[in-house]
Amino acid sequence: MPQEYRTITVSLAADPYPVLIAEGLLGSLGSLLLERGFRSGTRVLVVTNPEVEGFHGARALASLAAADFDVRTLVVQAGEEHKTPATVAAIHDAAFAHRLERGSLIVALGGGVVGDMAGFAAATWLRGIAVAQVPTTLLAMVDAAIGGKTGVNHPGGKNLIGAFHQPKLVLIDPLVLATLPEREFRAGMAEVIKYAVIGDGVLFQDLEAAVGRTPQGLSSRQALGPVLLQRLLERSAAAKARVVAADEREGGLRAILNYGHTLGHAVENLSGYGTWLHGEAVALGMLAAGDIAVAMGLWSQADQDRQRRLIVAAGLPTDWPALDPEAVLACLQGDKKVRDGKVRFVLPTGVGSVTIRDDVASATIRTALDQVASVCSP
Repeated sequence: MPQEYRTITVSLAADPYPVLIAEGLLGSLGSLLLERGFRSGTRVLVVTNPEVEGFHGARALASLAAADFDVRTLVVQAGEEHKTPATVAAIHDAAFAHRLERGSLIVALGGGVVGDMAGFAAATWLRGIAVAQVPTTLLAMVDAAIGGKTGVNHPGGKNLIGAFHQPKLVLIDPLVLATLPEREFRAGMAEVIKYAVIGDGVLFQDLEAAVGRTPQGLSSRQALGPVLLQRLLERSAAAKARVVAADEREGGLRAILNYGHTLGHAVENLSGYGTWLHGEAVALGMLAAGDIAVAMGLWSQADQDRQRRLIVAAGLPTDWPALDPEAVLACLQGDKKVRDGKVRFVLPTGVGSVTIRDDVASATIRTALDQVASVCSP
């Protein structure tokens, strides 16, 4: 057990849970689960993917075995193209084979895709068993693993099939990011930038200061360094925890977490799942949402330029893909955030604040997409 680790509590009325952050924490997974009330001998199914299992599976399993859990592992393919009901069915089959009971546990060891699928499987096995989230990507650490949103994709749209199912524990070990491909790290930075824009001006300033200190900007774990990385993890996790505690099931405030996601999901869907990483699509969606906000007089071009500089510094894509604007508009109508046929956009009003609008004209959306392409293309 590390001598010190940061605890951020997701303060839900019914069942609060901790987000634990410290280097080396993965080796304490078993003992931390015992502290959370799980008993030795409990049947545990670890769901992971081939890459994560190769890098981190042995350490996680050793920790669980040391705590006398009855452990089995299921390795599934990750990637948005595999985030389907068929993969969840494979998790259900493994749960049946391992005889998981109501008091059993599923551990999601991987990125956001593994976490979403394992969480949804836990939510639907025996009408709901416990899940622990052990994220191994930056995106999952700061966003996907916290908050209980689980699900899989439908051919008609992203995450249309799902359930709210809160984890019992979220364990974040920054050291596992050493094996994360740089493209995946950059994708996670999109969510960090999102949190800065929607509600944390101090975090935004921290990111800008980091850009000024190093020519590598925000594009790698090495560029950030361990101290700033820990700070970004803590501030992002705390921001997510505050919003989830205030609005567990996305009845109001939690919708602000969808900043950049409305158009980002359209990019993922129309380009084919797997073409763009989720964070890359979110970055494109934030650029477009920023241009919509400028066009509607909600925030300044100067703040939009500041957002763009962070996205560029993180090595994220800025070229809007060659998608038919009419197809984009049609795809938006299938988004799960549509209310009464109106697409709800999260739009920035300043660094650290956003608003939700359902009166964005189609012409404004088309113009914003053209603007992203014209500003970013050579």
